[in-house]
Amino acid sequence: MVTLETPRLILRRWREEDVGPMAAINADPEVMRWIRDGSVLDEQQTRGRIQAWESEWESQGFGLFAMEVRSSGELAGFTGLSVPHFLPEVLPAVEVGWRLGRSHWGQGLATEAAAAAVRFGFEERGLARIVSITQVGNDAGERITTKLGMHPVRETVNPTGGRRVRVFELSSDHFVPTARSGPRL
Repeated sequence: MVTLETPRLILRRWREEDVGPMAAINADPEVMRWIRDGSVLDEQQTRGRIQAWESEWESQGFGLFAMEVRSSGELAGFTGLSVPHFLPEVLPAVEVGWRLGRSHWGQGLATEAAAAAVRFGFEERGLARIVSITQVGNDAGERITTKLGMHPVRETVNPTGGRRVRVFELSSDHFVPTARSGPRL
């Protein structure tokens, strides 16, 4: 089982007790504002997503980590790597993504966690490139991608939600590990 540690976070596989806290995050309309069509998810839908994320770990050797705050043990959300099947025009690709509960916004946790996931993808899984897909207007998401060293490569429409998105990418050749990437694995 893969576990990553950063200065403030533990990125780990999912547990049964994560379903409730993640469902609360997914039920918040402000959190979900920039996700697909903006629809919130209930506990049953969240459970299904977590099961799918865990299946991706088994089939791909990477996936979305539960993001735990080291100091409190609280589930802050998720980060990690997944195949963006929802946007076939960018495939083959692996996307870095993140979602945090509002109480954890504005603290740099998404950048810290996503940087560790990117490092894991390049250094431990040998990926050649990683993308990030953000909805146009999601300025906070775009700031994170630029902090990760990514650059925009295209703008298109997400067919699952009908919203405009920007695709950012970073190749392994241009990846520069930073202090935010966390300790070497």
